[in-house]
Parts: sequence; structure tokens; C-alpha cells
Amino acid sequence: MSHLQPLAGQTVLVTGASGGIGAAIVERLSAEGARPVIHYCRDRQRAEALLGKLGGNGLIVQADLSSPDGAFVLWRDALSAVGRIHAVVNNAGVRNEISINADPADWRAAWQKEFQVNFFAAADLCKEALIHFKQHGGGRIVNMASRAGQRGYAADTMPYGATKAALVNLTKSIARSFGCDGVVAVSVAPGWVRTDMAEDFVTRHGKDAAVGDIPIGAMAEPAEIAELVAFLLRPSQASVNGATFDVNGGSYIR
Repeated sequence: MSHLQPLAGQTVLVTGASGGIGAAIVERLSAEGARPVIHYCRDRQRAEALLGKLGGNGLIVQADLSSPDGAFVLWRDALSAVGRIHAVVNNAGVRNEISINADPADWRAAWQKEFQVNFFAAADLCKEALIHFKQHGGGRIVNMASRAGQRGYAADTMPYGATKAALVNLTKSIARSFGCDGVVAVSVAPGWVRTDMAEDFVTRHGKDAAVGDIPIGAMAEPAEIAELVAFLLRPSQASVNGATFDVNGGSYIR
């Protein structure tokens, strides 16, 4: 394993990979020698453009994670295309707003959608990955959580925070239960990251609403998150198992 290619020979499935943090992760993994499996839901053009930036190193798989069987379809298609998956990065996520004053049907629908994409789909992929990893001597899972799951979240975005807290707990359970099988599972919990989701929030609520409580006064860059994810996927990092990595500029309030 070369110093410059610490992920050489690794095939890594990244969900929600056509833009934002996911695309940055894919680029970093490729630069460190991995072969990314780029999952997208709707924007095939962006996924293909990303693969082009990588010089064709990797492949593209489409799946709708808002569908109850979406994650199982994704795993099946990805595995049949590559034969062996060494790591999964559960990055796909949605964030919507719903008021406690909403109609009960709308309220339930909002919670169901966020849990389906942010948590159930990730849990389903973890299930399939764990079976595969146990058969092949191990593997890695990086779950993209959030500061919102660590400290609670705003009134109209409670479902999002709850999904991310569940994801952190799932990660710890995997580490405890499958570490003996060579599985390493970690969570990354960013605060605001400069993505389309963040820019939309700033447009509506103003920059201070996003960075006002961040001591360094700035959002994280997607490349920062990507560099950390690539580091956590290194085979040399065994004892990070079960950890949650806060990337929030010092704004985590216990």
C-alpha cells in the first residue's frame, strides 16, 4: 500500500453521491486509490459528469432510497456489478420542515419520509453489508450523521435530528456487535457544510442563522468532510470503531 494510495484496491459504495458532500467524498476516495460506486437517485447527468472527472474510475448505480426496497435494490445491483464491496458510506439524506401545527397526515408523512431515506435505507444497507463483510473477512461503514443528532434540532426540523441520532446509535451497535468480525463502523457528525442544502437555508434565513453559533464563524467545506471519511476508511484505522466524529467548528453544545 503506497503512502499516496492508502485505499488502493478498495471498492466503496457511496450513497447520495452525485453532488455536495457525496461527490466530494467520491473524488477524495478516488484520489486515494479506491474505486467508488456512485449512487444517485434522479440526477444521472451529474453522476456521469462526476465519473468523467474521475477518468472513469468507478461506476454508477441508480436507486430510489425513498422506496421501501430501494436500499436492497441498490445493494443487489452494486454487488452484482463489482463482486466485492469493502466499505459503505451512508451519505444520502433529506431535510424537510414540518410544524407541530401541521395536519396529522402531513406530520406522519414527513416523519416517514425522513426516516425512510435518512435511517431505514441506511440500516438496510448496513444489514446487507454486514452479511457480506462477515463472509469476506470484514469491511467498513461510515454513517453520515449530524450535529443535529447530537444536541437536538429546531422545532420544524425535529424529524431530521431524530433520524441522525438513530444513525449514531445504530453505528455504535454495529461496532459493538460486529467488531469481532472485522467490521469497523463510525459516524461523522457535521454541523453546517457548504452545500446546496445549506445555501438554500442561508437564502431563506440569513447567514447568521447558520453560522452565528459556530465559534470559527464558517461552515465546513465538503472537502474537509471528504478528507476525514477517506482517513476513516484506511485499513490502519482499527480503533476508531464506534466513534462519532464531530465536525462543527466548535459549536457542539453538550
